Amino acid sequence: MPGIIQSLLDTDLYKFTMMQAVLHQFPGAQVQYKFKCRSPGVQLAPYADQIRDEIRQLCSLGFTEDELAYVRSMRFIKSDFVDFLGLFRLNEKYITITPLDNGEIDIRVRGPWLHTIMFEIPVLAIVSEVYYRNTHPGLDLAEGRRRLDEKLKLVETPALQGIRIADYGTRRRFSRDWQREVVQTLKQRLGATGQLTGTSNVLFAKELDLRPMGTMAHEYLQACQALGPRLRDSQVFGFEKWAQEYRGDLGIALSDVYGMNAFLRDFDM
Repeated sequence: MPGIIQSLLDTDLYKFTMMQAVLHQFPGAQVQYKFKCRSPGVQLAPYADQIRDEIRQLCSLGFTEDELAYVRSMRFIKSDFVDFLGLFRLNEKYITITPLDNGEIDIRVRGPWLHTIMFEIPVLAIVSEVYYRNTHPGLDLAEGRRRLDEKLKLVETPALQGIRIADYGTRRRFSRDWQREVVQTLKQRLGATGQLTGTSNVLFAKELDLRPMGTMAHEYLQACQALGPRLRDSQVFGFEKWAQEYRGDLGIALSDVYGMNAFLRDFDM
């Protein structure tokens, strides 16, 4: 059976933009990621083997020439990074999945930042889809479509026609197929009016001719706490490295890592 993740583009754009910065600025950095389910009491341990099987299939994927050409077409992506992606595979040795006695699950990724950064979004999407297909089989898609239509009608009212929305749902999706249908419906209903600005999912952006959206994640500035010279200067250090990488492009930065006052102090030209 085909895996949940069938393309390495099925992830958020900011993984590519951060990965390029890591390749050029922090190629030797070592990291650890730990999965945290924010909903208490969710029993994921029974599905550990299914999650492992999906991650094994994920680690068999590489980028196709067509996918590499799409990434290369983005103005802020550099040629040597695309060449690196042409050789890239996720490696199963960097990830462990351990069922816990309380029914929860421990997932950890340890290794070089450059070679592990791409695990996060597909692993979260895998956990979500495996959980839902086991706990809500045969869910009523007609009801989902009715609710989506109800929400879109709110956005289409004259009072909200100035609103702009984007899809950032990959890591929390019910399933790959449902997210694609939602994004496709958003494009059909809101694309012509300009209310839909794009999606963070690079695969769906490619397939549906939408703008891929994203710059950095909290992990980038958090990593700079350890990689920078002094803790108090770590945000400035992170911004400077980003500016060196993108030279004024991708200028949307996160303001909530250290607090707004510190952000405004550090976010200069």
